[in-house]
Amino acid sequence: MALISYEFKTRVRYKDTDQMGVMHHSNYIVMYEMARTEWLREMGLPYAEFERRGVMSPIIEVQSKYHYPAFYDEVLTVKVFMDEMPSARLFIGSEVYNEQGRLINTGSVTLGFMNAQTRRPCRAPEWFIEIINAEIAKQNNE
Repeated sequence: MALISYEFKTRVRYKDTDQMGVMHHSNYIVMYEMARTEWLREMGLPYAEFERRGVMSPIIEVQSKYHYPAFYDEVLTVKVFMDEMPSARLFIGSEVYNEQGRLINTGSVTLGFMNAQTRRPCRAPEWFIEIINAEIAKQNNE
């Protein structure tokens, strides 16, 4: 069970498809990022705030599994979630559903935390953990 989650909707654009009208596989990773950044923004943590506070979050690993194609003009729901509290890394899972509610893709992104000045790895900042804990409490009360 996810500690916290967020849903983001997006439409498959023509430019994102091949000649068969199927969304190109690389666009799923873009959707993971769109959902992740909007989720962080909704929690009051746009990436710009991380950088202002001297923290960077490079991607360490991306995984994506394709179960069923997405087609031109479909509205997709991207669900992102955290199953564990971040420490030196932040693991965010993703599930993509089509308009019929069919699971069409699963994936994950693992981010690290890095001191912006030294470019050395660091642990998740305490202020970030506090915001995550507040979001967990909020979602548990809904």
